[in-house]
Amino acid sequence: MALATLAGPAQFALEAKKSRFLARACSVDSPGAALAWLQQASDPAATHNCWAYRIGANYRSSDDGEPGGSAGRPILAAIEGQALDHVAVVVTRWYGGTNLGVGGLVRAYGGAAAECLRTAPRRELVVWQHASLDCDFALAGAVHGLLDASGAQKLHEHFDEHGLHLRLRLPASSYAALADRLRDASRGAASLRSLENPSE
Repeated sequence: MALATLAGPAQFALEAKKSRFLARACSVDSPGAALAWLQQASDPAATHNCWAYRIGANYRSSDDGEPGGSAGRPILAAIEGQALDHVAVVVTRWYGGTNLGVGGLVRAYGGAAAECLRTAPRRELVVWQHASLDCDFALAGAVHGLLDASGAQKLHEHFDEHGLHLRLRLPASSYAALADRLRDASRGAASLRSLENPSE
């Protein structure tokens, strides 16, 4: 199943024993962006702002003063249950005077997050691969045609006495096919190299 992320922000409200819960969700690109958005989306006047985010292998959650495991983990479980990535969710609670108990809190926080995400607009999550490409001048036209066909984006391009040098980003799913096509088109003269660190 292909991972998806949100195509835009979403929210969902519910009430449980007079406590109001408002779930908000947003697509985020990094843990820093997630924390910045969570701070901006939280209501400092509310009783609790519980949250979770998942960005690839990075994930965090917070119960924000609720009993341990009753809020942040159910929100994270809602993200994972919807097969979403690069997503942050905050569920804000305004206390209504009646304790819900741990089970009630799990249902309220997890339920608000799940319904918010279920109804949110989605888009397929594209995982980008950064690469460098070097080739002779004579191959530049053919190389540019292959790049267009593979959905690659040029980040930097320069020429010197050795030929054409490119920095690219392309969908990770297209990398192996592009490498094969370049090798075939250039008889091995064009080199495509994966860059783990985009600043290389």
